[in-house]
Amino acid sequence: MTMPVAIVTGSGGLIGSESVRHLARRGFDVIGIENDMRARFFGAEASTARTSSRLREELGACFRHLELDVRDAEGIMRVFRQAAGALELVVHTAAQPSHDWAASDPQVDFTINANGTLNLLEAARHCKPEATFIHCSTNKVYGDRPNRLPLYETDTRLELPEDHAYYAGIPTSMSIDHCLHSVFGASKVAADVMVQEYGRYFDMPTVCFRGGCLTGPAHAGAQLHGFLSYLMKCTVTGEPYTVFGYGGKQVRDNIHSADVVKAFDAFHARPRAAAVYNLGGGRRANVSMLEAIAMCERIAGRELGYQIVEAARIGDHRWYISDFTDFERDYPEFAPAHGVEDVLREIYEANAEYWETTVR
Repeated sequence: MTMPVAIVTGSGGLIGSESVRHLARRGFDVIGIENDMRARFFGAEASTARTSSRLREELGACFRHLELDVRDAEGIMRVFRQAAGALELVVHTAAQPSHDWAASDPQVDFTINANGTLNLLEAARHCKPEATFIHCSTNKVYGDRPNRLPLYETDTRLELPEDHAYYAGIPTSMSIDHCLHSVFGASKVAADVMVQEYGRYFDMPTVCFRGGCLTGPAHAGAQLHGFLSYLMKCTVTGEPYTVFGYGGKQVRDNIHSADVVKAFDAFHARPRAAAVYNLGGGRRANVSMLEAIAMCERIAGRELGYQIVEAARIGDHRWYISDFTDFERDYPEFAPAHGVEDVLREIYEANAEYWETTVR
């Protein structure tokens, strides 16, 4: 009996590796596309090589790792052609994920995020257009428009009045026009819109999940990306941490990688063309920087040495909580199971010993 095939890009990253393990358990033969660009973006401590090695050891014959760049259109097409007969699912998580890094090399950022996505869409269209195509987009497609919300300050966070239409979270109806996106945000907008267009124009089952902060114990956090993981790492190792702007009161919602993959599962069971959903912790799981620091210190039993600088990152959100009630309506079986403190405890338990022996 032929096993169904799933192609996962960015298979060594947080959501990619979670997807690989989950799909392998579900009986898929998984092809992972990964070239450890994260080490180039953020340094050796952010490398995905350790995760890729673990996947090969754990999963054996049901996982095939390919060192391939999503910008290699011919290489991508070749992989899709070889897999086409049994290909059922594409999970596209590969990306250049940082505001700051994108500004240092816009061409690399755009060709990975936009052109790389186009290469995958074209390969899927020509080889197996009925395969479900799941794209990890980002809340940064909304640019800095959320910063125009009428926020007020508490002792630990910025907050939105309870009678505001967006108190429960920001919906997909928020405009993405006439605002500052950052170079990274622009490249992700291009990819997001193209995934939608392939869904509509070619009637392919595609979805853009516009993620808030995606997190979990497998996250190779670095200063420029993966703030909960990096925050805990600094707390454990004694590395100094810098908070950029807003007095440390900026708010993010956070969703565990396992809950993200639950959403993928639900969509794949009943896919539709050109779907778009926000995906995050919502009101159930959100935290300010100051609140996250206090949680890390409590869990690790150590104080974090940190400073708050006045200048915020360009285009960075003051407050972002996802409204994903439309996804819950369409897929009522989806129910996120992890809160912020749960995630931080998992990150600590999975990584503290390793960080202490390799960093300190």
